[in-house]
Order: sequence, then structure tokens, then C-alpha cells
Amino acid sequence: MTARREVLFLAHRIPYPPDKGDKIRSWRLLKFLAERFDVHLCCFVDDPDDFRHAQFLEDQCASATLIPLHSRWAQIRSARAFLGGGALSLDYYNDRAMTKAVRSIRRRPLAAEIVFSSTMAQYIEKPVPGRPRLVDFCDADSEKFIAYAGSAQFPMNAVYAREGRRLAKTETAIANWADASFAITGQEAEIFNRRVGAEKPVGWWSNGVDTDDFNPDAELKPVSEPAEIVFTGAMDYRANVEAALFFVREVWPLVREAAPDASFAIVGARPAASLKALHGRDGVRVTGRIDDIRPWIAGARLAVAPLRVARGLQNKVLEAMAMGRPVVATPTAATGIVAAPGEHLLIAETAQEQAAATLGLLRDQSQADRIGAAARAHVAATYRWDVQLSRFSDALEASLSGSSPS
Repeated sequence: MTARREVLFLAHRIPYPPDKGDKIRSWRLLKFLAERFDVHLCCFVDDPDDFRHAQFLEDQCASATLIPLHSRWAQIRSARAFLGGGALSLDYYNDRAMTKAVRSIRRRPLAAEIVFSSTMAQYIEKPVPGRPRLVDFCDADSEKFIAYAGSAQFPMNAVYAREGRRLAKTETAIANWADASFAITGQEAEIFNRRVGAEKPVGWWSNGVDTDDFNPDAELKPVSEPAEIVFTGAMDYRANVEAALFFVREVWPLVREAAPDASFAIVGARPAASLKALHGRDGVRVTGRIDDIRPWIAGARLAVAPLRVARGLQNKVLEAMAMGRPVVATPTAATGIVAAPGEHLLIAETAQEQAAATLGLLRDQSQADRIGAAARAHVAATYRWDVQLSRFSDALEASLSGSSPS
């Protein structure tokens, strides 16, 4: 029996369980690699509860090195980077234990080294002759900081602007030395490719949805008190927090004025204190961490994605569409999703537009059913994981064979 080739896979966050956007993508990438190679996984763990999945990952991989990410020490490292002129994000993840673990695995006869997120590329910057290096940026993280700078007050606006500039230069340098690199959408890839100094094109592969799991016909334990409207995601993530607060403060009063009994659930782990304070007020529920978001989506009449700042592609939108639920999304939240507004989802930007679209779906069940069914069919045809991962697969095989990825 021919021995399987070995690869190194680095991720800034444990890829399992796939319960938030970046982990959904990194898990699918790891799963793809583990089906074809003996994978040596090295990743950080920022939630101690996730260590309970260590054995599962060890069973999937040739080896799994999980290193705790202590936020206090990481922040100290970032502060030092600020004084030294570097990108804060890089030093946040510049860990001695990780350096030692990666150095040890790189001594093995690896066929390739694959990195998820720009912050982990620093560990393989020094090349090993004849060994291809592939980087999945997913998002242009630098653009997120630039967007934050536009809305923050002094001095944080200056800090965010600085980080955006520093990280953009780093991302360009990584793309130039990588054998192949990727973003999550064509639009996101274009951000990398139009930058000054860009020498190698960044490709892209989109996220997908497991339409067997996210299926309106799946047998799910129903929620005892479902909400008519849901917003899902990691609720300690700034963009999600700001989106939820905007919806409750600006959109929800307009909805409740016309539909006093309407209910809204903010569904996701680690809700910020500002979100917890909303629970129980005016029909708003804040769930905190749950094991399965599907019953909440299945029990809702519609999903909303009121994000005002976002990078890449929003899994929450695809998942709700796959569950056959109509989605009201801002233009920002819908960026990168190939779908027809009015047919597969509704696009609404201002608070007034979001309220009108939400009320329209609450009042017209036939419209909601039509859009939900069209959304489900579209996602099932377009956003399967095997289809999306084929772009990465082709580039990896080309790199392993020594030819140039197309």
C-alpha cells in the first residue's frame, strides 16, 4: 500500500466545531485535505471549551497540535508591535509554542504547507526548497480595520488606520511569496490584486453549504418558543454586534410599530454585554451559545443580515437560504453571494428599507415561501462544497506537480 503524502495545515483558530464563519471554511479545508493526505494540524484555541474536540481532530489528522491563545499575552505582544512599527495582528499570533511546534513538523518530508489566514503565514515565511506554500487569506483583513477607522473616534481611528496600512503591506508580501493564495470571493481577490506591489494574482474559492444538514425537511428538535425573525452569528464579533444593535435600535421600533407582537432572536455564542442587555425587551431574545442554530432558523419566518461592515462572504446568509428561509440583507452582507435580489433574497440598506422588507415578508406568506424556496434551490445548485473546493484542489495539484496554478 502506497504511503500517503504529508502536509502541514496551520489555522489561527481551531477548525472544529464549525460554528462560526472562519471555522466553517477552515474545517471544510481541513476535511478536504485529510481525505487526501496525512495532515499535521497546528492551530490556536481561543475558547477553552473547544479543547474537548481535541480527540476528534487527532482522529482526523496524522497529528493535531492545539495551543491555547491567551488574550492577555497576545495583547501585550500586539502592544510591543505597535511600538516597533509592525502589524498588531501578526504579533498577536506570534507565539513561541507555536513556533516550536511548526518548526518540528517542518522537518518532516512534507509535500506542501497550507495556511489559513494571513496571521499564520509568518510561520512558513522561510521556504523549504521544493515544497509549495499555499495561503488561504479568506478575507482581506486589512480592509476590515480600514472600515473600522472610518467609524471609530480618536485615538482608535488612528490605531485602526495604522493597522490597515501595515497589514495590507504584509498581505501583499505574503501573496508574492506564496505559490498560490486565495480569497473567499472574486471581489475580495480583486482587493489584493489591485494593490501597489502585487506581483502574483490572488485566486479565490467561495464558501459552500452542506445542504443535507441545512435542509428545511431535516428532522430537528423544535425550539420551544421560536422567534419570527432571526439573526445568527458569533455575537462577540464586532461587525455582528454592531449589526444587531443597529437592527434593534433603528429597524425594530419601525417593525414593532406595525407588528406589535413580532419577535426577534439574536442567536449566537458569547453575546456582548450590550446585546445581553436587550434580552426580554420588546420581543427581543438573546440566546447565547447553542449547539445547533438550525432549529432557530427553521422556526423563523425570515432571517436578517443587517451588517454594515463585513468582509468576504456571509455564511449566515447562505445557511438561512439553504434552510428555505427568505433573507433580508444589507448590500454589504450580500456582497460576494451570486443571487438575484427579489428572487433569491431581499436587499435593503437603510433602517426604513429593512423594516419595510421585513414587514412585507411577515405580512405576505406566499412571497416569503416563494423567495425561501427559490433561495434553497439556488444554494443547492450553486454553493455545494465540492464545487467550491475544486478551485483550491486544482491549484494544489498544480503546485505539487511543479506547474503554475491557473
